[in-house]
Amino acid sequence: MNSSGKATSKMKDKKSENITEDEAALYDRQIRLWGVDAQKRLRAARVLLAGVCGLGAEVAKNLVLSGVKSLTLLDHRSVTETDTRANFLAPCDSIGKNIAEASQERAQILNPMVEVTADSSNIADKTSDFFTQFDVVCVMRCRQQELIRINEICHQNKTLFFAGDVFGMFGYMFADLQEHQYIEEVKEKKQIEDNGKKQIVEDTKFVKRTEHFVPLSQALDIDWTSKKYASQLRRTSPAYFIMQIIMEFISLHGRTPGPSHREEDKIELLTIKNALLEKLNVPSDKVGNQFAGIVFGQLSPVCAIVGGVLAQEIIKAVSQKDLPHNNFFFFSTLDGAGVVECIGH
Repeated sequence: MNSSGKATSKMKDKKSENITEDEAALYDRQIRLWGVDAQKRLRAARVLLAGVCGLGAEVAKNLVLSGVKSLTLLDHRSVTETDTRANFLAPCDSIGKNIAEASQERAQILNPMVEVTADSSNIADKTSDFFTQFDVVCVMRCRQQELIRINEICHQNKTLFFAGDVFGMFGYMFADLQEHQYIEEVKEKKQIEDNGKKQIVEDTKFVKRTEHFVPLSQALDIDWTSKKYASQLRRTSPAYFIMQIIMEFISLHGRTPGPSHREEDKIELLTIKNALLEKLNVPSDKVGNQFAGIVFGQLSPVCAIVGGVLAQEIIKAVSQKDLPHNNFFFFSTLDGAGVVECIGH
């Protein structure tokens, strides 16, 4: 059977699994909101969450509460004092311990019906077979090349892939759902006649739609001088390029911009900005220099916003309900707004 066939049969198996009485009582409001079939898909989903940072904690919380089958927390790093401020799953007395293992207990307490496990391995050491165990792979705190590698594995194996991160007052998420089918509620108004009187009534239909996604490598490899993208550049959010600047910083220095190196990192970020935009043939004024002062650490409110959107998109993708964000979501306090961008199609 080919990979497409495997994905189809797997989905049928998920939908056929029954929900217990205890689950029906616990998830009553959710079932009323998106239906029993959507909840069945959620409770059969095996999720890998790599990168247990402040953003990861928000995503983990929302997924565990939604009722997925299992959640694996993967991170080889140790808890730092900074982590305990952003990651509410890691206790203050866990500094020095593995952050995935330190976060497992509190995540499990949120919903005993979800199997929460911790893996203290380095994601860079994981082979292709490891990622194919999961229905959803969500990666944070990872270098660009590693994100691309994992995304390619997921893309080839029909596994839903998400990536995201928060840098100070800036955050993003990316989704690659390959060829994704979903159900959308469409409300239509129509006129009926009742006892000789004409009335306008609203009718709800459920329409099956398909959305096509591209891998991260394609979404990052854009020729901004081409006719298609030159016209799109003006409308493209500067946040897309800020994300790439920070990715390049991490690739060069092996760390994120840090408060303890604030002044030197600001200079380095602006240097990378000028070089990267020149390489991409994008005007340097597309990204203002203010961004270099707001990308340090992880702020809990930004983690909550981006984590809420990211978890929402995972739930939508797994449950196959409603139009997903295709393919980037950006949040920045420079404009105080969230933006959805479709890049690379």
